[in-house]
Amino acid sequence: MKSMPTNEKGFFERVYEIVARIPEGKVATYGGIGKLLGYSRGARVVGWAMRSAPEGFSLPCHRVVRVTGELCPCHVFGDIEIQRSMLKSEGISFRDDGTIDMERHLWLG
Repeated sequence: MKSMPTNEKGFFERVYEIVARIPEGKVATYGGIGKLLGYSRGARVVGWAMRSAPEGFSLPCHRVVRVTGELCPCHVFGDIEIQRSMLKSEGISFRDDGTIDMERHLWLG
């Protein structure tokens, strides 16, 4: 297994490059982004990168979700309904339990 990157800034920039490519109507997971970068257990560090994302990058951060299809904790966007509304406006569908239909909307890069 590859160890986590020591150059966080370079890793974070690579995370942002991937997030910028997530198309409308699709979502990616923290762990999936880590895997794309060669770190199969990198979900937590991807989360750190997302929390540090510069506002000027205009990244579609709302398209990064948990592997279970759950949305980010409410403190990330100010309210969980903000992220849900953003995703719904892009055509993302939700199951009765409130999770995203990952089979339909997961983007694998």
